[in-house]
Amino acid sequence: MALQEGSVILLTIISYIAVILGILSALFILIDVIKKPQPMGIMNIVWPINGLYLGPLGILAYWKIGRGEQKEHHHNEHGDEDDHKGMHRDKPRWQGVFVSTSHCSSGCAFGDAVGVPIVTMTGLTIAGSVLFSHYTVEFILAYLFGIFFQVFSIVPMSRKMGERISWGKGFLQAIKADTFALIAFEIGMFGWMAIVHFYLFAQPPKPDTMTYWFMMQIAMLLGTATSFPANWLLVKKGIKHSM
Repeated sequence: MALQEGSVILLTIISYIAVILGILSALFILIDVIKKPQPMGIMNIVWPINGLYLGPLGILAYWKIGRGEQKEHHHNEHGDEDDHKGMHRDKPRWQGVFVSTSHCSSGCAFGDAVGVPIVTMTGLTIAGSVLFSHYTVEFILAYLFGIFFQVFSIVPMSRKMGERISWGKGFLQAIKADTFALIAFEIGMFGWMAIVHFYLFAQPPKPDTMTYWFMMQIAMLLGTATSFPANWLLVKKGIKHSM
């Protein structure tokens, strides 16, 4: 059932608030990670991206779980060991899995966000459907960026643990570690996109509206939720490391 006119106006206002809060949250986190960089470099990108769709919840998660130790401007003989400890601070399993999920989800979310203007500007359709073209392009980009983000955690982490690993091997390990979690993310995200497209609106919102990007924030949040159990299982099975 499509939204009524009054509900659409209220939704537009909520959308502006949610998207602006997301942008401000991402900027807040970005400024803080510049001042206090994460022990694992890729997380300096991950946490601000999470802020874009989690908003203030992203700040809370970053502050309570992911905030890195202040890096010193000089190196001592235990520098690598200290960085390794920083990446694996003792924490409850759910927190480590949450960080792993956030890492996975940020790559997916970035790929999905990049895919939207590509589909819009090209006017691409698949089987006559714009939604299917969004699914295809965004899944490909989400997968590529998700694996890319994973490579840049596996290789540095392995090398700090003393394992000599090539980028090629790291790429193969990233595929093994993250494919299931990436698919789980897209299931949650694409499911919500289908509800928005076929059920919530008489005319689905366009990418040049705040309502569209608020719907995308919800989609990414749901994708993170569906990806969490997958990451938990992957960590439990030893296929990927808790972060």
